[in-house]
Amino acid sequence: MELGPDEEGQPIEVSVEDEPPGMERVRVVADLLDEAIEIPGINYKIGLDPILGILPVGGDAVSAAISLYIVAEGARMGASRDTVLKMLFNIGVDTVIGSIPVLGTLIDAVWKANERNVALLEDEFSDSV
Repeated sequence: MELGPDEEGQPIEVSVEDEPPGMERVRVVADLLDEAIEIPGINYKIGLDPILGILPVGGDAVSAAISLYIVAEGARMGASRDTVLKMLFNIGVDTVIGSIPVLGTLIDAVWKANERNVALLEDEFSDSV
């Protein structure tokens, strides 16, 4: 897997063995919540998060609870306090804005807090490789 350029501009190659245990699980959960279903004709993916958001109050709470698993797993893997706080902020925005009827569901489909949180973890752990 390629993560981006190092200080000399060379691509950083990281094998799955170099990742902390749990990264694959958080990717699967994030994909399920944010990008599991492709909308035909517009080449855009949504996940269960905006679909659950259609259910008043409870749907956003269930989505937030599942999203917190990614944060907990990141903390267990050794993510820094700053990274965990950024992840919690992303979920907070997703939950608060997502709870707005109709508009919140649309924003849920675009904000993709879980994909953002996986990217934060990948950035953090790629620095340590």
